[in-house]
Amino acid sequence: MIRFWPEAASDTAVQVDSVVLLLLAVSGAILLLVLALVLGFAIRYRRGSAAPRGELPELLKKEVEVGWTFAILLLALFIFSWASVTELGALRPDPEAIEIHVVAKQWMWKTQHPNGAREIDALHVPRGETVRLLMTSQDVIHSFFVPAFRIKQDVLPGRITSLQFRATAVGEYPLFCAEYCGTLHARMGGTVTVMEPEDYARWLAAQPEGDDLGREGAALFVSLGCAGCHNGSTVVRAPGLAGVYGRDVNLADGRVVRADEAYLRDSILQPRRDVVAGFEPLMPSFAGLVGEDELQRLVAYLRSLREGGSP
Repeated sequence: MIRFWPEAASDTAVQVDSVVLLLLAVSGAILLLVLALVLGFAIRYRRGSAAPRGELPELLKKEVEVGWTFAILLLALFIFSWASVTELGALRPDPEAIEIHVVAKQWMWKTQHPNGAREIDALHVPRGETVRLLMTSQDVIHSFFVPAFRIKQDVLPGRITSLQFRATAVGEYPLFCAEYCGTLHARMGGTVTVMEPEDYARWLAAQPEGDDLGREGAALFVSLGCAGCHNGSTVVRAPGLAGVYGRDVNLADGRVVRADEAYLRDSILQPRRDVVAGFEPLMPSFAGLVGEDELQRLVAYLRSLREGGSP
């Protein structure tokens, strides 16, 4: 079977395809216009024809140039604004999204669902529900790419990146790494399986469950000694962490930053870079002491803390 257009299996795919089709239509129209003008002038002004060949009036020259330039400018601004709205709309976080954590390494994808179920080189998601992936790499730069969804996001070591989508068609779709990551890069793939919500719920319930990332992070938080300073009732004064995620934090140098995943991660690895106002820079760095998996667990735990201190 010859497929003239790749299958579209997500809401993002429909939006991306709309922009691409518009660009193809505009490019095709301009190409046909130019070809028609070239062909028409070649016939009309061929050697030996009686067509007049005098100079164009100066005023007509300016009108044509200004009109053509203005029309192209308006068209470019329209396409830019439409594509920008489409792209930025996909970046708006959905608070109701299913959050799945992804760790890339040479050469596999490891995923973990909210209930602790884990997969390797596979990802199961429900149709019609928003899924948000929080991704990091254990070694080099990778890139999470699902052509049928029209989504691609670089996965970086030392940083958490996110990707959000909503699948619209049940089926199995190839997953690729779109960034050369080593000798077995071509084999770093997998499948994304889209299921009906009720089938996904049954599949998820049948998977071996472990503690979710938040619970694992809570245990790690205690074992690393973090609770000894951030508990609030200790002798060493440290910032309270209850409800910190998503909040504006005042820093000692006068800056105000939003406590997102990147801030929480940096505070664990580089605690002296963004010191909270009113506190001394006493916290040691955990760089080299915790791996990427452990960082994901710690960040998940901190994100789960509500006002009052419990997940």
